[in-house]
Formats: sequence, structure tokens, C-alpha cells
Amino acid sequence: MENLRGALTPISRIRVSAKVKTFVLDTNVLLHDPQSIYKFEENNLAIPVEVLEELDAIKTEQSTERGRNARRVHRILQELLPDSRSMLEGVELPNGGTLSIIINPYLMPGGASSPAMDRLRAILPDLSKKDNRIIASALFVQEQFPPPTILVTKDVNVQLKARALGLESEDYLNDKVPEVDEEASYREIPLNIYELQAFCSEGEFDIGADAAKALYLNEYVLLRSDEGKTMPARYHGNSMVRRLQIPDFVKAPGGIPVRPRNLEQQFFMDALLDDSIHMLTCFGKAGTGKTLLSIACALHQTHDDHSRYDGLSISRPVIALGKDIGFLPGTLEEKMKPWLQPYYDALEVLMPSKPPKEPQFASKKVSKKKHKKHDESAYAAMAAPQPSHASHNGGHGNATLVKPWERLMKSGLVEIEALAFIRGRSIARRFFILDEAQQLTPHEVKTVITRISEGSKIVLIGDPAQIDNPYVDSRSNGLVYCHNRMKGQAVAAHVKLTKGERSKLAELAADLL
Repeated sequence: MENLRGALTPISRIRVSAKVKTFVLDTNVLLHDPQSIYKFEENNLAIPVEVLEELDAIKTEQSTERGRNARRVHRILQELLPDSRSMLEGVELPNGGTLSIIINPYLMPGGASSPAMDRLRAILPDLSKKDNRIIASALFVQEQFPPPTILVTKDVNVQLKARALGLESEDYLNDKVPEVDEEASYREIPLNIYELQAFCSEGEFDIGADAAKALYLNEYVLLRSDEGKTMPARYHGNSMVRRLQIPDFVKAPGGIPVRPRNLEQQFFMDALLDDSIHMLTCFGKAGTGKTLLSIACALHQTHDDHSRYDGLSISRPVIALGKDIGFLPGTLEEKMKPWLQPYYDALEVLMPSKPPKEPQFASKKVSKKKHKKHDESAYAAMAAPQPSHASHNGGHGNATLVKPWERLMKSGLVEIEALAFIRGRSIARRFFILDEAQQLTPHEVKTVITRISEGSKIVLIGDPAQIDNPYVDSRSNGLVYCHNRMKGQAVAAHVKLTKGERSKLAELAADLL
């Protein structure tokens, strides 16, 4: 054993101490966070040479985040390991730890063996698989050095195989939010009836330092008296809570009025309409009104020349539910249409093609001729020649009805775009809605938010319980991570929606299935 250890110059700088651990990194950790090399404090960091081979195969992916991260890892390692000596002996990191590249001699043809390697070959005989070879390198480090050896990987199956071999293994936790119990959508603050009356008349109230100690800036609360009277409010700091500033309804240009249906939607609308809040995160299950209210409030603020924003931008990550159907034909707009159909549906609800009749005309009989003439005059401005399609008027004529929201898209007021092309952009004076944000990694969310310029607002909405991306979970996805890191900032707010408003069936399905 001593002769073998003396020959292992690749790990000669690994420190032996009761307080030091040795972390062996899997490829997926480096792809998830290239800066993870600097985040293991004063511990030993070991990278199997098989990881370099996997990174080499991924670095050619030009249009993916994996490819970019693989190239970033290569640049970091090139800077830390500039020559063959540092590669063979390892180096000390700025944070006080060490970095080594591991070459497992037990995997070489005709190499020696050990009890751990014999156990590995018996349980995982196929050593042509990169995952098994990385586990073998971690076992080699565990066998040669006293400090606890931990394999760090985001692949759950690799974790299970490593533990089956007696090797400690864990997920990369640096970008995960702390694990907390299920929190309520808002807090309640008890007041007596006179304090609540003072709040109603003044519009603000000092709740005291003790009650404010548990609150963060821009947190939404419910003030409740002993008599059961309640008032919603928002915490503005310095122990002060203030009344919500929301209109009776919001309305898209030419659309129908939209009102909040519950207390949580009142919170959400207040944050959406407050121009001092530049970033808003919203958690909510299906049917709680996240998308509809976001679009309604955005269009309410972009309908005239004195608007706060020049338009509305909507985007979402392209991640399929279930089995992928493959490539989609056509232009970029045609490819994105199936993914963005929920927003067309929301716009159709807010700006219906056929507005409801006014009550005074509901019972009036109109002849077919007059009715046809009325329709033609009402929709003349929206009609455009479309020779290849039949008219909405029973197939007569060569015009197709242009929906009201389609005019907004053609004018550029509403923009629905692919998230893949946002890198390098600077988004000024836009109301930007990022839907399904729980499917993104923290780095991807950071990339989007750093595109937002002065005068713009970004709203991140999603359901942390519905994640289809295999590389994130309920604690490491970009939506939850962003809320956790930005909580308490003056320009940020957060709302949680729990009550479904789509239909009783939809709410039952979201709760029970």
C-alpha cells in the first residue's frame, strides 16, 4: 500500500486532517455550476479524469447551457492547472482547499486490485460506463486517504449505486434554498378594533418593532381584529404597513374588466401595478390566475401614450410534458406557437373576439340582414383579406376576422418570444412575464433578470410542485432560488396563490390528483 501511495503523485496534495473532507465531483455538478470548484471551503476537491473526458464531449454543444458551462469549466481548470506538474501534483485553491485530478491505477490494464475494487467489479461489472468509473475513482480516494470521502453528484441513481458500495454520496447543495416547512401564503397580524380603524382612516399603521421583526420588506399581510374584521396590507419597513393600492378592475385595451377574486389575488394585483417593484415572484398551482392576472395588469399599464411600459413580453422555457414529439416545422413563430398557446388563450379571455351584447339590446329582435350589416360595421376595422381562408361570416367573402389581441401582437405591443434567444439582449421599458420559471436553473434565471433595463419590470411565475426539468428540484429551481435570494429587497416582492379560480374541477384535480 505504501509503494502504491508513493506512486500516486496525482493526489499528493490531498490534506489529511480530522476536520477536512475530500469531495469527488461528478460531471453534472460542474455543468450545473462551473464555480462550484471554489465553493467547498477548506476541503480537498478531487475530479476524476473521466470527468474531463465527458466535458470534452459536451463542450461542442454550441446552443445549450451545458455546452457553455463545459467550456467555462475548461477555462477555470486551465487557469488553475497551467502545467503538467500542477496537473499531476494538484494545487491549493484561493479558499484554502486543494484541487486534484484523479487517475485511478486500479482501472489500468493489468493493474493491482483491492477489496473495494473487487466489490465494485462484483456489483458493477461494466466499467466501460463513465458513471461506474467515476464511482471507482471515488472508492480509490476513499481507500487511500483517511479523511471522509464524499461523492458529490446530481444524478440520484449514481448516489444510490455509490451508497450500495459503502461510499458516502450527496447532492450539490450550494444553490439549494434551506429546507423549510410548508409556509402559509401570508401572515396575519392581530390588532384591536381601534388600531384597525386607525389603519383604515390613515392608510398606514405602525405595528411595532416586535411584530415587524418577523416580516421582510414588501411582504403582504392580513391585519385582523379580535372582532374578526380584516384588512390586507403590505409591509414597507420601519414597522409600517400600508393599504393596498389597487383599482376596482384592470382592463386590456378593448377588453373586458378583470377583478381579483380572492385576497391573494389582491396581493398579486397590488404588486403587479406598483412601479416601485421591479421584480415579482409568484408561486401558484394550476388555475390560481397567475398568467391571466399578470397579462391583464400588464396590458392595463401599456394601453396609451402615458403608459409606464412600451409593451408586454411573454416567454417560457421549452420543456415538454411527457414524451417529446420531436422537431416542429415552420418559422420560429410557428415552432413556438404550441408552447405559447396558453398565452393566446389568456389573451382571448381578456380580449374576446365577440364582445357580449349590451343588456338593452339583448332582447331586441334583429333581422338577418340588419344583423349581418351590424357585424360588418362592427368588425370592419379588424377584417383583412385572407384569400386562402374562409370568412367567419358563413364562408362568404374573402376576409378573415382579425382578433383584437392579434392586432396588439402585429403592432409590437405584445411580444411572445423564445427564451433561448434572450442572451445579449437589453430589455428596456417592457413588462416581462417569465412563465414556468420553476423549470429553469438559478443560472438561467440570473441570465434573464440581468437583461432587464431601467423602466422595465419582470414577473416570474410558476408552480414549484410541477417540475419536468431533470436537473432541478423543488429547492434548487430558479424560481424558488430567486425568491429566496431576493427576499427583502426594496425592488422585489413575492406572492403565493393557493386558491384555484379556474373551475371547481380544476381545483379538485390540482389538490387531489
